Amino acid sequence: MSSSTGEALCVACASAMESHDASKGPSIKSKNHNDLVRSAMRVQDTVADKVTSFAGSLNFVYLHGLWFGLWIALNIGLIGAGLKFDSYPFSFLTLIVSLEAIFLSTFVMVSQNRHAKRDAIRADIGFETDVRSEMWSLHIGAALGIDPSHVEASVKQAVEAARVAQEKAESAT
Repeated sequence: MSSSTGEALCVACASAMESHDASKGPSIKSKNHNDLVRSAMRVQDTVADKVTSFAGSLNFVYLHGLWFGLWIALNIGLIGAGLKFDSYPFSFLTLIVSLEAIFLSTFVMVSQNRHAKRDAIRADIGFETDVRSEMWSLHIGAALGIDPSHVEASVKQAVEAARVAQEKAESAT
């Protein structure tokens, strides 16, 4: 078997490549997912993140509490009877708050979509790291003369024992 560059693969690599699932996607060259995400960010992504960040803060809550309090006080005549512009049940305030909710939910969805893309990049990098680690382990094991089938059998036993222990711990709680 040969690699995509035309080089002949060693036995350990050829074995690992046969079991490799090509549907996992292309190899990620950069190891820093933040660099990849930053390079793909557009101005609207940055704006959506900043709006979402502010909307999720207590300052946002305090600002809205103050705004609603002033609006209601002004429109029930506590601040000046001549300044009323939105009488009870405050239809104009309801309209503004509804529009704000529409826009905020859109910003949140844009931000969540980008976070999902970042998670996908992390998963790709994690998969590449796992494959790289397995290849190194196979090469080191081959150099040390370790039988891969013995290692696999030991791993299966350890994984099964860990699952049983976890199930017991979960059922005990």
